[in-house]
Amino acid sequence: MPITVVVAPDSFKGSLTADEAALAIAAGWRTVRPDDHLVLAPQADGGEGTLDAFERVTPGAQRRSAGIVTGPDGQPTPGEWLLLPSGVAVVELAQSSGLPLMTALDPLGATTRGLGEVIAAAISAGATALVIGLGGSASTDGATGALRALGLRLVDAAGLELPDGGGALSTLDTVVTAQLLAPPPGGVVLLTDVTAPLLGERGAAAVFGPQKGASPTEVVQLDAALARFAAAVGGDPSQPGAGAAGGAGYGFAAVWGATIRPGWEYLADSSGLENLVRSADVLLTGEGRFDGQSLDGKVVGQLLGLARRGGVRAGVIAGQVTADPGVWNTSLVALAGSVEAAIATPAAWLHRAGAAAAAALGETDAPTP
Repeated sequence: MPITVVVAPDSFKGSLTADEAALAIAAGWRTVRPDDHLVLAPQADGGEGTLDAFERVTPGAQRRSAGIVTGPDGQPTPGEWLLLPSGVAVVELAQSSGLPLMTALDPLGATTRGLGEVIAAAISAGATALVIGLGGSASTDGATGALRALGLRLVDAAGLELPDGGGALSTLDTVVTAQLLAPPPGGVVLLTDVTAPLLGERGAAAVFGPQKGASPTEVVQLDAALARFAAAVGGDPSQPGAGAAGGAGYGFAAVWGATIRPGWEYLADSSGLENLVRSADVLLTGEGRFDGQSLDGKVVGQLLGLARRGGVRAGVIAGQVTADPGVWNTSLVALAGSVEAAIATPAAWLHRAGAAAAAALGETDAPTP
């Protein structure tokens, strides 16, 4: 008997977009169960693929160029944003300031300046409100690069402008907001994929700094630098999501009055995701790496929660699986035999994983999660 399958992966960062991953998984499923009704619903939670996700669920959305902006390593990179028919501009940090744009990791010097340049372009074009996807950042600068592109000034005790990068905040003395561009009248919403605070052992530097190349000594330096920035600005560094994207959640909230929201929730509301999952027989989701963080605010963990509450069979396909999702799962590394082989042809291994999922979850008497 044909069943309805919702294929809703996040992106496999650095390898495949969420759209590409969904297509590959669905193609594999169809080799085993060609008569099933497959609904492709690629996801994002504020990180890579956020523009694609909004464009997919918003008729009339228009891609706009921001021209050439400053990449996270200071090199030029093209910037873009999405204009919704409502006048809201959607901006994705990963598009202009993401980790894959780095030619070499620079945990102390990487910047979000390009993000601010894209935001400035959107405001200049008349955006009435902003939605900023935070995730996939190359830097730990508390969004200071972006805010400086919007007119914020950061100076040391001698009155000299600081260079970009989170490391430079260790010499911060004064924050000058006189020339800071005002946010659009409709306000600013930040979409985050984590609940981390700004500082401490669960904060931006400690948890995510090593992924950006920070040594243990540099993690301590970055945490102290962010604490110095927070002391100068105020706000609430303990707010859930403040540590998102190298502290960008905190920076935009404290300096620009932005509101932090879980990215998966905001996009789910926009796309009717909950009803889509509840109407399915099977949910297939996945991401590049399923680990403990996947169950802490990220889209894959939230989708599994929706499936569990709705009594929907679920499965996880990931590049690597290092935590138990509590449902059927497989990894591309396990199928390919090595990380290198999985990365070399990820679409082919996702195709095979989709077929394996169909064999395991496709029967009507398959176990529920």
